[in-house]
Amino acid sequence: MKEYRIVGMGMAVIFGLVGVMFLLFPGTGLEFFNSMSAALGMEPSPVTGASFYLILAVGYMYLVALLAFRIYQQPDDPSFPLLLAHAKLASSVLSFGLFILSKPYLIYLANGIVDGSIGLFVFLLYRRLKKKLP
Repeated sequence: MKEYRIVGMGMAVIFGLVGVMFLLFPGTGLEFFNSMSAALGMEPSPVTGASFYLILAVGYMYLVALLAFRIYQQPDDPSFPLLLAHAKLASSVLSFGLFILSKPYLIYLANGIVDGSIGLFVFLLYRRLKKKLP
C-alpha cells in the first residue's frame, strides 16, 4: 500500500507541474518536441491552434463524462460528484482567470459561467449525498 501511495503522490506532483507548464508556457512543450521532429523525420506539430491541446480537451471531456456516468451507476458513492465538481470548478476558475488576466474572449466567459454553474450544482449534490450517508 505504501508503494501505491508513493506512485499516487508522484503522479499528482508531475501532473500538477505539467499543468502549470501548460498554463504559463503553452508553446514550450510543443516547441521542445518539434525541435526533435526533424531529426526523426517527422513533421512538427502546429504550436498554435487546436493541435495537441485538442487531445487534452477531448481527454478532459471523456473524464468528466465518465465521472457523470459513474454518478449514474453508483449514486451512493460521494467520490464521483466531488471529483466532477473539482474538474468543472477548476475549468471555470481558469476560464475566468484567462478572461481577466489574458484576453476578454467570450468563450472564456461562457465556459467560466457554464462550468462554474455545473461545478456548483454537482458540489451541492455531493453535499446533499454526504448528509444522507451514515
